[in-house]
Amino acid sequence: MMPLAKMAETVLRTADGREKTRISRDFAAQWRAARADGSHPEIGTATPPLHPARPEKPELLSPRDVPRRRPGSPEGRIALLHAVAHIELNAVDLHWDIIARFSDVEMPIGYYDDWVKAADEESKHFNLMCDCLEAEGSFYGALPAHAGMWRAAEDTVDDLMGRLAVVPMVLEARGLDVTPGMIKVFKQAKADQAVEALEVIYAEEVHHVAYGSKWFHYLCGRDALDPTPKFHALVRKYFHGNLKPPFNEEKRAEAGIPPDFYWPLAETL
Repeated sequence: MMPLAKMAETVLRTADGREKTRISRDFAAQWRAARADGSHPEIGTATPPLHPARPEKPELLSPRDVPRRRPGSPEGRIALLHAVAHIELNAVDLHWDIIARFSDVEMPIGYYDDWVKAADEESKHFNLMCDCLEAEGSFYGALPAHAGMWRAAEDTVDDLMGRLAVVPMVLEARGLDVTPGMIKVFKQAKADQAVEALEVIYAEEVHHVAYGSKWFHYLCGRDALDPTPKFHALVRKYFHGNLKPPFNEEKRAEAGIPPDFYWPLAETL
């Protein structure tokens, strides 16, 4: 079996979304099988690219230039599905990147178990969104997308604690806040396939946020740091702007993120 960090690098260097996620899921299955046998597979090292390979489409635009469409219209719902597909594809790369990029940091085997599982689930989520788009006569790449999705990875390229704070504990936690509203939009449209897909994503994203919180607290404990002020300092350093309420406090608590982590970083209303 290929060392895990090399698997991660291979995913990052694969451009096509469906192929990227196929390889991702295959590698995750290999990892799970090896772990089920009781082995401790080799982690190894890698030289991941600063930016993951991407298909020619979608065209990537500045966030302010991405066209806004009303979610109540069929076109708006397709745009929403496309945006979620784009987020999920970036999440696949982010979870493999946290393995490849920081393979020099000594971490317990459970750290790798968690991020392989997260990458596998994000791969499933991307394909669910692609299936929904294709059922609506569209496809991933048909619309422009947000160019800033990888910025958090660039900013935290040499800071594992910063990566954990900003990606799962801020960006993915934001998904817990907004996904119930998206599910409501598709329920009102009686778009059952999209509702089912988003409900799967909503349930599984809680775990990804929890992995971030777990390993952030682990590193704080190892370095004898107080987690709350450390989190605040890292988010202020790497996240561009304030956090935006309303917050899904129930799901954030389920993921191990208490209110005193995020409310002090929120914009004042």
